[in-house]
This record gives sequence, structure tokens and C-alpha cells, in this order.
Amino acid sequence: MGGFFGMLNRNPVQPFGVPHVLKIHEYQAKSILARFGVPVPRGEVTSNSLDAAAIAQRLGGSVVVVKAQIHAGGRGKGGGVKLAKSPDEAERLAKQMIGMTLITHQTGPEGRIVGRVLIEEGLQIERELYLSMLLDRAAGRPVIIASAAGGMDIEEVAATHPEKILREHVDPATGVIPFQARKLAFAMGLESGPAGKMVNVLDAIYKAFIETDASMIEINPLILTKGGDLLALDAKVTLDDNALYRHPDLRELRDLSEEDPLEVEASKFSLNYIRLDGNIGCMVNGAGLAMATMDIIKLAGGEPANFLDVGGGANAEQIKNAFRILMADKHVKAVLINIFGGILRCDVLAQGVIAAVKQLGVPVPIVIRMEGTNVEEGKRMLRESGLNFTTADSMGEAADKVVALASTTAARV
Repeated sequence: MGGFFGMLNRNPVQPFGVPHVLKIHEYQAKSILARFGVPVPRGEVTSNSLDAAAIAQRLGGSVVVVKAQIHAGGRGKGGGVKLAKSPDEAERLAKQMIGMTLITHQTGPEGRIVGRVLIEEGLQIERELYLSMLLDRAAGRPVIIASAAGGMDIEEVAATHPEKILREHVDPATGVIPFQARKLAFAMGLESGPAGKMVNVLDAIYKAFIETDASMIEINPLILTKGGDLLALDAKVTLDDNALYRHPDLRELRDLSEEDPLEVEASKFSLNYIRLDGNIGCMVNGAGLAMATMDIIKLAGGEPANFLDVGGGANAEQIKNAFRILMADKHVKAVLINIFGGILRCDVLAQGVIAAVKQLGVPVPIVIRMEGTNVEEGKRMLRESGLNFTTADSMGEAADKVVALASTTAARV
């Protein structure tokens, strides 16, 4: 399943999940969609392969699909989606999948361990379509993305055949108008019967999107069966975690085993941290400044190791926890601290950084660029600390210095 969500407004170094989103499994996504009236195949999830045969029997005893449940697309190509022609075969395939490390283009080379599988009824497929709904930030309203080229990598379709990608914005005052649903259906080549059903499908998806505070609902593929029905054969839903206080039931869907351990740890201290692939750790206050910091590191020839926003009101304890999380990533060879002292005064930052470095024994070079309230006092404290800090007066200078230091620092083990 493709990840078209990030393609609309993506900076070259922008990590997915800014603002943060809660990812959930396919079976959970389908449960939510079904609640709002989106048609989905019959199926049951299990973490015990011994249950697979009984589930297949309950689904009719003939053809079922065994699907690994991980937070990543491309499962089919990695061996995580297989057809079983009997209950016994369903059990055998489930036993193979549960506990395996599934590697796809979205998991990275380390892959993900499969903890459960979804056993789903087999269907007679006539056509595969693509359908998603997300927020178009530029337009300030939801947008429907649709394509007749479902079941494929939608990123590749968008890059090679952009004319096959259909867009329809939704006015929040009206919701999805039936005309819009039929317009998209006919543009995807559906006949009048299925086009009429598309009206109900899109109306249900919009209700689910709004009422769960979703960031994205992606169905790839949305299938047309030989009987003329439309069903969500696969589904991906991400939820805005800033709105989870309104949805305690949805908060319980979080699967910590699917998340980066450092990101989970950072969330305990209200730190906005997302791990990346570089070797320069970043500690910044403010998401916009954090994005700019990562950009300027890239411009200087370096690679950011993370997105880390400590927030405007960070204190010494948060700074210490931020350092601890940065240092837990063994790829980090240097750290750039870029702070605008407004709510967080520069002298408070300096005090927190000095205390954290002394307590934790930070083993890598640290470059600090700060500006704002009490900046001169903060710089004085750093100079007199007796610690080997490198200071910079501009973001460009800070980026050049930290990239140079990272290139000469030995790898950590």
C-alpha cells in the first residue's frame, strides 16, 4: 500500500509525522471504517497460528487471505500477504508469518517482527482502485485522492502518470456532495451501479475522517467485485495524536512494539522526537526552527540524525532527557543545539546544557547557536563552564562547524 500522504507537502528532509500522527494496524483501520459504514471484507485477527484454521472455517472454509499486520506498506512483495485455499493451509501460512521479520520498502533493512495476522475472506475481484482522504494544508480543507490505478505503488503512478491521479476538495460546510462522488467514479471508469455505491462509500469515509480526527484514510485497493460491490480490501488510517484527548478509545489502539523505542521514550517526557538516518543530532525549540535546522545541515553537506523539538518552555530536566535520548542513538557523532531564547531564556538553556553534559558525560562534540533573551549571559556561562562547547553566531556557521566536527569524530560503539 502506497504512502501518498507525504507527497503533497513534503520537505526533502521532513520526517513523516510532523505534526505527529498515531498509526494503527490494518485490522484496526477496517474496524473503524466499518463502524461508519465503509464496506470491508469479513475477517478476524489472531496472534496464535493455531486459531487460523478455525477462523478460515468460520469464513466459509475455502479461499482466505493471510495478511501480516505491521505498520508498513509493501507487505505483499515482502511475503506478508498470501492466499490459502484451505483452513489447514491458512494455519500453515499463519505459523510461517507470526514471528517472522518482514522487510518491505517502508520498513528499512531491519524489517518489522510480525506479531499477528489477519485472516480474511477471499473475494472475486473485477477491478482495483485507489482512494484516500487527507488534509490539503494549502487549500485548508480535506481532499479526496482517487485513481483507477489501484493496487499499485501510488507514488510511482503519480510520478510517471500524473494524469491518472484525480483530486476533489471537500467543503467542510457540505461534506462530500453526491455529484463529486459520481464524478470521481465515472472518471475512474465505473458504471452507474458502482458509481452510485461510491456515493455511500465516500460519504462514510468522510464521516470517519472528521469524527475520528484522522490525518489520512487510504484505501488501496478499493475493489470492485464481480458482483458489483465496492469494498476496502486494504486500509491505512493515521490519527492526529493532538486530538486523542477526545478519543480515549482510539488512544488504546497504539502499538508501541511498532514504534521506534527512542520515539516512545521521548514521548514520555513531552519531547517531539523523530529518528532519522544521519549522524548529526539536533536539539531545537520550535518545530519550524527544527525543520530549518535540518535543512541547513543538509545544505552544509551533513545528515540530520533526528527531529527534536524540546518546546518553548523546556527546563533543565527536559534538556537532560533530550540529551539522553540523543546519545542513545549510536549513529550520532556531533550535536547541534539551535535555540531562540523567547519563552526558554538562553541562560536557562546554558545552565541545563552544562548540567546535562556533566551528568551524562556526553562523548561527542556540541555546537551551540542561540539568540534571544539573555543570550550574552548564556554564552558567558558556556565559556566559563570548562567544557568543550563550540559556539556559533549564525545558523550557517553552526551547520558548517557541526558537519566538520561530525566528519572527524570516530564512530561510537
